[in-house]
Amino acid sequence: MSFKNKKILITGGCGMIGRSLVDKLLKEECEITVADLTAPTDLPNGVRFIKVDLRDFDACLRICSDKNYVFHLAGVKGSPKMALEQPKDFMVPMLQFNTNMMEAAFRSNVDWYLYTSSVGVYSPAEVFFEDTVWSTFPSPNDKYAGWAKRIGELQAETYKIQHSWDRISIVRPANVYGLYDNFNPKNAMVIPSLIRKAQENDVLEVFGDGSQIRDFIFADDVANGMIHAVKNKITQPINLGSGKGFTIKEIVDIVVKYSGKDIEVKWLTDAPGGDKIRLFDTTRAKLYGFESSTSLEEGIKNTTDWFINNKETLDKRYNAFVNG
Repeated sequence: MSFKNKKILITGGCGMIGRSLVDKLLKEECEITVADLTAPTDLPNGVRFIKVDLRDFDACLRICSDKNYVFHLAGVKGSPKMALEQPKDFMVPMLQFNTNMMEAAFRSNVDWYLYTSSVGVYSPAEVFFEDTVWSTFPSPNDKYAGWAKRIGELQAETYKIQHSWDRISIVRPANVYGLYDNFNPKNAMVIPSLIRKAQENDVLEVFGDGSQIRDFIFADDVANGMIHAVKNKITQPINLGSGKGFTIKEIVDIVVKYSGKDIEVKWLTDAPGGDKIRLFDTTRAKLYGFESSTSLEEGIKNTTDWFINNKETLDKRYNAFVNG
């Protein structure tokens, strides 16, 4: 299947995964519209930008009209600590985004719709398998965002049952990091938070004891997985991860290595470190022909280099916990 000359909408297209997706789809010679609350600084020529609040259903209808494909990436991203302290700011906007965009895409009769779920839908386990979701509950550390993402998946099922609309791919990315990420240490995820703190401090404070194990995937690989899911019309939910576990200590060591500084690491063992192990089973993705390709070290190096070159503009980006 080719995207050539097709009209594509990407919500959240100025974000970390969205920007990678834009670059990759441009090579397919398609017409791309990006919908976001973040004003773009360096979107490629030929990409149309619309500043839009997806809580406005009429706005969602307008941006979906005449589109062939919709990649719905927009959401609220932040640390587990922020999710527990400001749960409404996590859950309510995501429910609104997902409800409005899916209905707008359905009414616009798009050819295919991609819904971006997350690792937060899973219950605590050493390995996450796609088909175990509905026999468990989300982790208490991801309760609000996890349920919001789960409900989005359930909404997709309702369209299939009631309207026979079976043109939706669901992807569940693992812990994603990369260029254009949120690097605000107050609410960022682990890798961007560590990168920024390492650049701005001589002592790097890290929650937990470093033994927690996570599955990380570079944003470029997630974008490739999304394109693969849509092109192959995959309707089963699929995990997008590396399938490999890395301790937080290993992450810290790589961040320090590429910081260019002599840094002391201080472990805050009394602070919450989250679930002990969170790994993705990637068997289904591999059966469909997708596998991530960026090593963790390469990804962190590239992300660090990008942060250093763009840190002056980062705090101007939209942040749900700051801008509301």
